[in-house]
Amino acid sequence: MDKLIVRGGQKLSGTVQISGAKNAALPLMAASLLTDARLRLSNLPRLADLATMGDLLNHHGASVTIEGAMGNGRPYGRILALEAPHITDTTAPYDIVRKMRASILVLGPILAREGLARVSLPGGCAIGTRPIDLHLDGLKALGAEIELNEGYVTARAPRGGLRGGRVAFSKISVGATENLMMAACLANGETVLENAACEPEIVDLGECLKAMGAPIEGLGTPRIRIMGQASLSGATHRCMADRIEAGSYAVAAAITGGRVTLAGAEPASMQALCDILKEAGVDIAECDAGLIVSREGPLRPVTCTTHPYPGFPTDMQAQLMALMTLAEGESVITEAIFENRFMHVQELARMGADISVSGSTARIRGVGSLTGAPVMATDLRASMGLALAGLAARGVTEVHRLYHLDRGYERLEEKLLGLGADVARVAA
Repeated sequence: MDKLIVRGGQKLSGTVQISGAKNAALPLMAASLLTDARLRLSNLPRLADLATMGDLLNHHGASVTIEGAMGNGRPYGRILALEAPHITDTTAPYDIVRKMRASILVLGPILAREGLARVSLPGGCAIGTRPIDLHLDGLKALGAEIELNEGYVTARAPRGGLRGGRVAFSKISVGATENLMMAACLANGETVLENAACEPEIVDLGECLKAMGAPIEGLGTPRIRIMGQASLSGATHRCMADRIEAGSYAVAAAITGGRVTLAGAEPASMQALCDILKEAGVDIAECDAGLIVSREGPLRPVTCTTHPYPGFPTDMQAQLMALMTLAEGESVITEAIFENRFMHVQELARMGADISVSGSTARIRGVGSLTGAPVMATDLRASMGLALAGLAARGVTEVHRLYHLDRGYERLEEKLLGLGADVARVAA
């Protein structure tokens, strides 16, 4: 098992290329199960989660072919050609699904296409309860019969296939919105999704589904209308840039007092984060390449609550907290999405951070400096928060359980080294 060695104190500078978005790529890959034609996806990152999704698609009978350029002997900015002429197995097994929560996204496409799907209850990061009841209730609204037995969800469509209908989500869910969007594309008639997620990744998936032949209206709004089709065609689609990776490197520039150009970043998808960083004293400017992020003055404390898009993203909460450990004053961060997403607090405390937690709210009192220490990653975004803290800390920080980072950050050490960081991956 690898660990990341970070020797802090280097101001980051230069340009970093932002990869395609993991959270967009996974549902795009799952959409390949909706058609027997080829779906060609470009700008996909090289990540462990995408490899897991590829294994799952292979299990269902899809072929996944890597095309595209190579860099330093490793593929990046990849093009994947996915083709599923036949669904050879309608069961998504525990051994694959347990590795990644996004595996649940094959449920809707397989059910819509085959009339039957059996999917293991998903795994993923331990950041709190994330039930799939919204997925299942939505499929029931399209006529599906659902059974839960021995750790598996079995969904059956009525004779003649799923029926279009109205799905009113009781709370906003990105995954449930994605699953229902895909299922509705092959349902009979029109489906209307109410209280749908508005994230840019939802829009990206919708644009791909439209290219495959599904008429969709209302992308980026809480009300999405989809007219089901008898079949979908193949398509070519470019995955959007990863706004969370871009935000993480923005914090890297800010926490080290550096200046970094985020090439390929999409500013429109990052407005809430940029607003908070500017409030904290970080300079952010748009440029032809994307965004330029820098900081020269002191960090100011902020008050922030995570919200669904277009609010401040929960996936940036740990990174912001790491930054605020060095602000001049007290910051308040409230986690309103997941109830167990402060596990990085005790690890930051090992580095000298002054943080207290009461319920869903953390109070971060800025300290003069952090000190390197061995720390344990508890989930994907917490891992990045700890690595960012290490960049600014005095001495050496060891981030253990590096596999969490590999799930969501492409070529992390290579990109940080390119910005002047002193980092290395070593065997633990």
